[in-house]
Amino acid sequence: MVAILIFHSKYLYHDGAIREMILWRLPTPSKNSPHGFKYRLFYGLKDGTPVIRYDNEKGKGDHRHLGDKEEPYRFINVETLIEDFLKDINRKRGGQIDG
Repeated sequence: MVAILIFHSKYLYHDGAIREMILWRLPTPSKNSPHGFKYRLFYGLKDGTPVIRYDNEKGKGDHRHLGDKEEPYRFINVETLIEDFLKDINRKRGGQIDG
């Protein structure tokens, strides 16, 4: 069985910044994804330079990138994941989320 795409959203901000959120449900939980989800959340500049990323790539598990800093992320549920990601974008944009 393969992973099932359950959510994909891409948004372009008025200044050209990009927000993309992709979430898959895995057929079975794994060491890197014990919660059963694979995800990639991206916020970056219009040229594609990453500013904030949340993901759980193989070998690293749940973590986030804030600029050049990488740190573990404690996955609670999908709703909290999205909420935390949007809060980080809001802080980075100085409260100017337009989408």
